[in-house]
Amino acid sequence: MAESMKGLHRTHRCAELSADDVGKTVTVMGWVQKNRNKGGIIFVDLRDRSGILQVIFEGKNISEEGFCKAEKLRSEYVVAVTGVIQPRAGAVNTNIATGDIELIANDIRILSEAETPPFPIEEGSKTKEELRLKYRYLDLRRPDLQRNLIMRSKVATLTRQFLSDEGFLEIETPILNKSTPEGARDYLVPSRVHPGNFYALPQSPQLFKQLLMVSGYDRYFQIAKCFRDEDLRADRQPEFTQIDMEMSFVDIDDVIDVNERLLKKLFKETIDVDVELPIRRMTYKEAMDRFGSDKPDTRFGMELKNVSEVVRNCGFGVFANAVENGGSVRGINVKGQAVMPRKKIDALADFAKTYGAKGLAYLCIMEDKSIKSSFTKFLSEEEIQSLIEAMDGEAGDLLLFAADSDKVVFDVLGSLRVELAKRLGLADNNAYNFLWVTEFPLFEWSEEQNRYVAMHHPFTMPMEEDIELLDTEPGKVRAKAYDIILNGNEIGGGSVRIHQDDVQEKMFEKLGFTKEQAHDRFGFLLNAFKYGVPPHAGLAYGFDRLIMLMAGEDSIRDVIAFPKIKDASCLMSDAPNVVDDIQLEELGIQIKEEK
Repeated sequence: MAESMKGLHRTHRCAELSADDVGKTVTVMGWVQKNRNKGGIIFVDLRDRSGILQVIFEGKNISEEGFCKAEKLRSEYVVAVTGVIQPRAGAVNTNIATGDIELIANDIRILSEAETPPFPIEEGSKTKEELRLKYRYLDLRRPDLQRNLIMRSKVATLTRQFLSDEGFLEIETPILNKSTPEGARDYLVPSRVHPGNFYALPQSPQLFKQLLMVSGYDRYFQIAKCFRDEDLRADRQPEFTQIDMEMSFVDIDDVIDVNERLLKKLFKETIDVDVELPIRRMTYKEAMDRFGSDKPDTRFGMELKNVSEVVRNCGFGVFANAVENGGSVRGINVKGQAVMPRKKIDALADFAKTYGAKGLAYLCIMEDKSIKSSFTKFLSEEEIQSLIEAMDGEAGDLLLFAADSDKVVFDVLGSLRVELAKRLGLADNNAYNFLWVTEFPLFEWSEEQNRYVAMHHPFTMPMEEDIELLDTEPGKVRAKAYDIILNGNEIGGGSVRIHQDDVQEKMFEKLGFTKEQAHDRFGFLLNAFKYGVPPHAGLAYGFDRLIMLMAGEDSIRDVIAFPKIKDASCLMSDAPNVVDDIQLEELGIQIKEEK
């Protein structure tokens, strides 16, 4: 039966004790990790969020009643133990922080009994994720998940301290907003008071943080909850957290400077990694040309080579036609992999097809300089040698080529180089390669909507020298936008915002909005801009993804306390779920069954 804590106070967490505390009487509280009854002496590993402490129960130090309680202990019982810290009598356990001490118990209270948990509470659990997420409150007791959430808390605290010292004000923005569908789908919330009307949960605080700049708050930040109704991946959740900021009277360099210093502080004080400043910058065009990605992983080479001119008039129709149709032929050199079996090369071709490729051409330069290839029979000896030279090919190399529109080629080879690096172990998991990618296109063409859409959002400032192209060649206009990349992951992005009426109107025009449509969606922002708006810029980090990378995890679910699974449901709470008819009636909502 559970006992009360009356008159009892915890003096230390388990792993906060050390050899310096030898001789002290202390009270610790936590969960029983495991116990071993050796007959007359009981060893218990007691766990709390700080770590594990070995507790010794022996008849000569504790009452008969206390010893009987210790004999009853099972995994996950919650107990309070009072006793004296002593040097460990047996061998030192170097695997835990308290491995050189133990607690000699003289009193115990069982605060709560526990059923046998459905899986062991242990680090690096091999239990299926679905079961662990169903019992997430137990999963969260595991030391590795606790370390992740402690790190998350520390990063949030350090961020608040740093930005406050830099003159930023933490200001909360609304959760119930107006829907402005431009980008991902909104989560909608029906209004009972305004029948037939809906709020939208924020995809970001974008409009409100710009309004705060109009209001003169100069430097704003918020650790903000955001929501997007989109298909999920390992690094996506329907609800996620941003470190969001905005600054007035600044340009790109000012935003980058503050954020480089923030990253340096976070990485040094949290995981003892020195971030070298200034962080390297690369334009979007260079990133795509060299890596086929706007978030390149620069921990390894295998850069793309454009061989379009070499094969423009060759006899291989796949190459020649791609160039003739305005596309390109590009390749990557997989050093030392000429001996890769044909079966594995075919598997790479299948992988490439998932990114839009019709196939993947290959050329193996064997150690004896002979060639094995899927296409060289269509090329002259001179063309083959020119192609190998353009690819910096040497004996032992495997050359892989994609031929199509630039978009498909970049998608295919950009993804393929990352997949090959993973399979071949080319990326250093202990390296943290940061990169700023700048000068993104302002627009991208949507085949689905048959119009230009904003690559970032409709309030992104074009580069001043490109403004004149808005009317003539909008596809060539570069944005004053910037993303911060870490090891091939976008961890944050932002831009300088438009603050001139004429540029903003032109932007809406190119996005296909009439003045009425623009005012219907964004009227409150546009009206505010009539009353004096400072030049401003900002940036937002994907907080969950940042912590995932700092913690060395593969999924953001491992750094979020209560995450959703891929269909946006919660296995633990059964959300989303049906609601009572009376609730629907109050909202004026009727559920129609699909036939």
